[in-house]
Parts: sequence; C-alpha cells; structure tokens
Amino acid sequence: MQQAVTMTAAPLPREARRSGALGDAIFKAACQAAGIFVLLLLGAIIIGLFLGGWDAFRTFGPGFVTGTDWDPVQDVFGAGVSIYGTVVTAVLALIMAVPVAFGIAFYLTELAPAWLRGPVGTAVELLAAVPSIIYGMWGFFMIVPFMAQTFQPALIDTLGELPVIGALFSGAPFGTGIFTASLILAIMVLPFIAAVMRDVFNTVPPVFKESAYGLGCTTWEVVRNVVLPYTRVSVVGGIMLGLGRALGETMAVTFVIGNANRISTSLFGPGNTIASVIALEFGEATMGSLKLSALLGLGFILFVISFIVLALSRLLLRQRMAK
Repeated sequence: MQQAVTMTAAPLPREARRSGALGDAIFKAACQAAGIFVLLLLGAIIIGLFLGGWDAFRTFGPGFVTGTDWDPVQDVFGAGVSIYGTVVTAVLALIMAVPVAFGIAFYLTELAPAWLRGPVGTAVELLAAVPSIIYGMWGFFMIVPFMAQTFQPALIDTLGELPVIGALFSGAPFGTGIFTASLILAIMVLPFIAAVMRDVFNTVPPVFKESAYGLGCTTWEVVRNVVLPYTRVSVVGGIMLGLGRALGETMAVTFVIGNANRISTSLFGPGNTIASVIALEFGEATMGSLKLSALLGLGFILFVISFIVLALSRLLLRQRMAK
C-alpha cells in the first residue's frame, strides 16, 4: 500500500511579501492614475471647446446650431449646413461601406482559400494605413473626373427623371459634392469595419459552426444563425468605429465635397462638413474673434454628435444583449 505524500509550499520570506505588496500598490496606483488621466484629458477638451465657443453660443443662441448663414465679413455664423453635411456624408458612407465590409469579412473567414486569406487581409489592413490626404488627392484627381463625365450624368438622365427620388439625383454633374465625399469616406472606413468583422468572426468557436454544418445548414445559414448572433456586439462596435472616423474626417472630405455653405436636396450638390469648415477657415481666424469662437463652437458640436452616436450605440448593444 503506497503511502500518500503531501507537499506544502514553503511560506515566502517576509521581505518577499513586503516587496510583492509594494509592487501591487504601485501597479494599482499607476492604473488608477492612467484612468483618471483619461477622464481629465477628456474633460479638458470638452471644457476648452465649450469655453472657446461660448461667445458664439451667447451671441447667436440656438440659432448658431440651426442657422444656415456663414458670413465672416458680417460676423454671422450658423452651423446648420455643416451639421447637415457631417451627418449625411457619414450615414451615406456607412450605407455604402458596411455591406462591402461584411462581404470581405465573410469571404476571408468562410470562403477564401487559405493561400489567399493572408494577402487579402494584408491589403485590407494597408488600406487603413493610407493617409487621409492621399485619399483626398486620389479622389479629386481620379474619382471627381469619373463622377463628372460618366457616373453623375448617367444617374441624372435615369434616376433624376423619376418623380419622388429624382430630386436626390438632379443638378449639374460637377463631380464634387455630398455623394462623392460619402464615397471617399466609405472607402476610408471600409478597412476598419472589415478588419474588425474579420477578427470577431474568427473568434467564433469552430465547434459551433461544425455543429450547424452537421445539421445540414448552408454557409449563409451558418453565418446568419451562428456567426452573427455570436459576434453582434463586436460587429456593432466595429461599425461605430467606422462612423466615428467618418464624422471627424477632414482633408479627404475637404478635397471633394465642394465647400459650399448651402443645403442642397441633390446628393450631387456641393456642401461642407464641420471638419472641412474648420480646416478651411481656422487659419484666417484671429485670437479673440467671433469667427474663432464659432469654429471652436463647431468643434464642440462635433464632439456632442460623436457622443450622441456613441451613447445610442451603447443603448442598442444593451438592448440586444438583454434579449
């Protein structure tokens, strides 16, 4: 009969225990300081923008948000046009980018051969590394002529003649405008959304998919009934990441949106965004001027829009997780 042998760990020396406790305390303090620093930095940005734009908010009141006049000569400023352009271009960019990003992620995780997944995945990541000004120059010299000579005339002659939606595709084919800016934004946010979707699709346990295939499900049924429900929170997070990039993009939009301070019913009409207005006119604003206050107020409004989008996405995620 074998004798059971029990082993007990020897207690750590007092110096080692003191050293470990000191290290834990230092680590805890460093982590707390990092978290507090983020909150202080965010608060400083919010307060700085609000105080900087206070003169504009006080001078124009609610009309600063809803007004459509932007006349630096007369010191009349309204953010309505730029808010409209920011929201419309970002939403259109997501409408164009999300289906393509889903298709890329679906292909890379379920359909692509093993030897092709690496090159395509690397190409997607490289698209995310391209500077925004490069997208802007490429859009201005390549996309805008194609829009003006081929794409926009074709849609104006076809969809532009329809009764209800025709107004969205009417006007002169200048090439620049809301639609072109949205297209460039869609290309810019596409790699971010696709990369997130691909990574989260790969986190699905293989046994879940294999079980579904064993029951006779098709590839699309596996993705719809297994992959998407398992990864819906992360997928929505990736889409919100792309939306945040689209809302704040500056130089690429400035190149192709037309930079006109008016709201057009046509998607081909020129416009502007909050970021493009700030980029174009910040250099001409003098310290203490009402124009500088209006530009800082625009920055604060852009921050509020981003916060609202983030809050809505969090609410949506909580509702879906509760189901």
